Amino acid sequence: MRTPSADEANDLASIPSWTVGDITVHRIDEVLLPPATGNWLLPDATTDVVRQQEWLRPDFADHEGVLHLDSHGFAFEAGGLRVLVDTGIGNGKTRANPAWHNLRTGYLERLAAAGFPPDSVDLVVLTHLHTDHVGWNTHEVNGEWVPTFPNARYVTSRTEREFWAAYDMDEPRQSMFDDSVIPVEEAGLLDLVDVPPEGTGIVPGLRLLPTPGHTPGHVAVQLTSRGETALITGDCIHHPVQFAHPAIGSCVDIDPEQSEQSRRILLASLADTGTLVLGTHFPPPTAGRVVTHGDAYRLLPVTAA
Repeated sequence: MRTPSADEANDLASIPSWTVGDITVHRIDEVLLPPATGNWLLPDATTDVVRQQEWLRPDFADHEGVLHLDSHGFAFEAGGLRVLVDTGIGNGKTRANPAWHNLRTGYLERLAAAGFPPDSVDLVVLTHLHTDHVGWNTHEVNGEWVPTFPNARYVTSRTEREFWAAYDMDEPRQSMFDDSVIPVEEAGLLDLVDVPPEGTGIVPGLRLLPTPGHTPGHVAVQLTSRGETALITGDCIHHPVQFAHPAIGSCVDIDPEQSEQSRRILLASLADTGTLVLGTHFPPPTAGRVVTHGDAYRLLPVTAA
């Protein structure tokens, strides 16, 4: 790993975390996304729509109605395993999106500072196979892309992998699969899981819930311990503005109608339950509890330790 700068060294001293019963969930920061990301990703979340939701300010949006978004993963121990959920964009990778191209971040250093050096990770859960969720699956060694977590099993839904296997990919997406997915498969580390409508347990305390639409095999990740519950959204919810307007979808949803349906079902199941929601692209404070708000919902933030 590279040597962190002085500012990065200060960041490493305080990795944000939340407790769910006996599980401590650490947020592993990668990079803040540019202000233009929200307008591109969620085009119906106009500045007028965002400004109407005062509770989004100042954490989730600015006073002009510009959304805040970032890229991070989550690390925790469950069922005796050391688990990482989603692996971000990755370093040094050729990407069509300028904000993702050839990054040089301290992601691995932050992961190690949280107590999860790459060799110690047992399980990598991929909510779906998009570029900004699989990047750290691999890193470059002597000009080759090799698994970053060589002792881990990588898990995604069978529906997800089979969909992309049959998809006519453009060059940027094929390049992403070539450097971030296929090397894991060729190393024999990728496990495909059938996820029925009721979800499926992976290890004690960790369950995959089907939330299709953004991609056909998209899953959310549910954690339970000592009567407490948390849910990692993946991209079925990109931003808290979608709590207030569940019809707002992403420009890259494969099936927009199914994506909205999944989001509405999920939000209804979470509302007023006390479940801790951890957003994969939510900026700090990142986590909160869903409460009914008028004819929709809002997120009550829960600050990290």
